[in-house]
Amino acid sequence: MTQRYSAFSLARHALTGHKNWPKAWRSPPLKSAYDVIIIGAGGHGLATAYHLARDYGVTNVAVLERGWLGGGNIARNTVTIRSNYMRDESIPFYVKSVEMFDGLTRDLNFNMMHSKRSMVDVVQTYGRLRELRRRQLVMDIHGATYQPITTEEVRRRIPALTGGGPDARLPILAGMVHTDAAVNRHDAVAWGYARAADARGVEIHQQTAVNSLVRGASGAIEGVETNRGMIRAKQVVVAVSGHTTTLTETAGLRLPLRTMNLSAFVSEPVKPLIDVIVNCPDSGFYLSQSDKGELVVGGPPDPGQSFRRDIKQQVFENTVSSMLSLFPAFKTLKLMRQWAGHLDIAHDSSPIMSHTDVPGLVITAGWWGGYKAIPAGGLTLAHLVAKGAPHPLMADFTLNRFKTLDYIMESGTTTAR
Repeated sequence: MTQRYSAFSLARHALTGHKNWPKAWRSPPLKSAYDVIIIGAGGHGLATAYHLARDYGVTNVAVLERGWLGGGNIARNTVTIRSNYMRDESIPFYVKSVEMFDGLTRDLNFNMMHSKRSMVDVVQTYGRLRELRRRQLVMDIHGATYQPITTEEVRRRIPALTGGGPDARLPILAGMVHTDAAVNRHDAVAWGYARAADARGVEIHQQTAVNSLVRGASGAIEGVETNRGMIRAKQVVVAVSGHTTTLTETAGLRLPLRTMNLSAFVSEPVKPLIDVIVNCPDSGFYLSQSDKGELVVGGPPDPGQSFRRDIKQQVFENTVSSMLSLFPAFKTLKLMRQWAGHLDIAHDSSPIMSHTDVPGLVITAGWWGGYKAIPAGGLTLAHLVAKGAPHPLMADFTLNRFKTLDYIMESGTTTAR
């Protein structure tokens, strides 16, 4: 039985020097067949496994991870959680996801260190101001929070923001506040879902790389070929972010995706300076301050397709110079570390959660900033796998939209737009 974490259990285990805690999840032997195989033990894969077991009683599930649990893109992001999107199809989904994140610590009995910060969008062009006001009006329809504030209020909320004055190349004109925005601990999200899924019978297999998808004589999916041999399943879910096309092409399936690199970096720890998430879409960067005091900074993706996982010097320099134009005092800070992840992006910048032309093969892909989508992504993908039909929140995000040209052009995805 899974240990329930609480103040009482913490005090009890303190008596033995915390040496007798049970393992958070098992390392079971790998079977030759399962009902469902999920490729990728990131946030979306683990959340889907959890909801399959909890909501539909589907427990003969294997989650296969080529590396270690929580070491992929879920470890390579800036942990921003928000729902300030533009399209009617997008906003309800992300509102649901933000709502689920708020209760995730309680639901999974695992401390996510969830912190509601608010996000302040710093507006520096009239075109951007017009676009964000349009976004506000659409969000109001769906009950999402997004309100305009004056330049004076922007500076009051972000005292370190001393650049962008009236004589600047891009002066600050106004701001928008998204009060539902939050941050939390990314590895805790992975560990919490893994522990909860394992407790319900799901198997998690690390260091199990999937080399190819296997189709039968009828063309339907039969399983996967891994570094540990063939594993059979009637349904296979691909939840591998930037490597989606790498796998689907082994089954002869081409998808409307391209892979791009998205980088971030953190400074040395400093005293508390910023208690909100700062987004500067016109300058092309965003930042927040971690609980340890580090400034976590992200910028736009690489300009071209790339599978790299390191930061590109040109992108780094452009992001830093943009940040210093608004936060000149940060020029004395030292860089602690930098990293990047690769994302597969659909042509309309909206996600794909869908059955494919290969019977039994399901994909979740195209998540530009998929961290914020993890709870609702798992909820809706589990519905698709278990019920065979899209969840209402994701009914518009299937592959069919590319056949009928019903694109969902989403402008709320990144600072680069």
